[in-house]
Amino acid sequence: MSLLTEKAPVRTYAAHARPWWQRTLMTRDSAIIALLVVVWTYASIAILNFSDPITVYFLVLDIAPILLIALPMTLIIITGEIDLSVASVVGLSSVLFGVLHREGLPIVAAMVLALLACAVAGALNGVLVTRYGLPSLAVTIGTMALFRGIAVGALGTTAITDWPDAWGDLVQARIGGSQIPLMTIPLVVLIVVFAVVLHFTPFGRGIFAAGLSKDAARFSGVNVDRTKLILFTLSGLVSGLAGIYFTLRYGSARGDNATGMELQVIAAVLLGGVSIFGGRGAIPGVIAGVVLIGTIGSALRLDGLSANLIQIITGVLLIAAVIAASVLGWTGRIVGTYRRQQSSDEPSSKNSKKSE
Repeated sequence: MSLLTEKAPVRTYAAHARPWWQRTLMTRDSAIIALLVVVWTYASIAILNFSDPITVYFLVLDIAPILLIALPMTLIIITGEIDLSVASVVGLSSVLFGVLHREGLPIVAAMVLALLACAVAGALNGVLVTRYGLPSLAVTIGTMALFRGIAVGALGTTAITDWPDAWGDLVQARIGGSQIPLMTIPLVVLIVVFAVVLHFTPFGRGIFAAGLSKDAARFSGVNVDRTKLILFTLSGLVSGLAGIYFTLRYGSARGDNATGMELQVIAAVLLGGVSIFGGRGAIPGVIAGVVLIGTIGSALRLDGLSANLIQIITGVLLIAAVIAASVLGWTGRIVGTYRRQQSSDEPSSKNSKKSE
């Protein structure tokens, strides 16, 4: 009789155990956005000319290639892989675009051919990782040197600079009379596309599943190899697009364009809450990470600090992001273990009281 009248314990899922506002606000994404607001506010007060509208214009132009590459990089890192060759693909795209244009091809045809070549370069990474089971870290270190070597070898120390003014003006154009660059429109479109694909499609759920456990994802019907091959190809294609933007913005096709940009991209992605071990991450946090690094760079430049110091700060942020993720994971496991012990002790203590 007592078994029938005794109320069954309430079962809760860990992901929904907290109120919705805690699940929304107390996240890594929200923390990065809050940090961005603090940095922006401090820079606006403390640094001369930072609060001018023109700062937003140059900030968007500066972070555009990093944000472009960070989108597919986010998806790759969530699967547990990494692509270190992205900056070299930017240089390769710039050189191919410049050489094809110099040889007489129309600008649009040169763009298309350069983008196709970069997609093939990304697919080469994907084939080596998925078909032959090689670690993406080693593969992309090798192709990073390979693509950069081809780009620098094709042009040497020279640069192609005879670009039509109309294309340069288009890249740096503003929307109406505002200080918002026209480049913002394709950036927003790509952000929406990547966010929808990652967070609201079966393909995106397969990306998270592959990052959490490849074997479990395969048993669930996810084609892990095909997913990774698509992502590496996409990374090459988008990096090629960033290379074309880089060339037209600065009016120069060089083999050493965007050298070291992979560090900024990976730092922004990890700072935005994407786990280097895979299985976790979100597009809003990555956007906040990119803007945060760009804001710090712009503020330091306006304050008269050197590019080397900015590079040092970027490296420190990268290390801090990795350490913070590990510390948060360790803390979460400790708290989870403590709560499970508490919940398991409560029924036994109640039963002992009843028996008394």
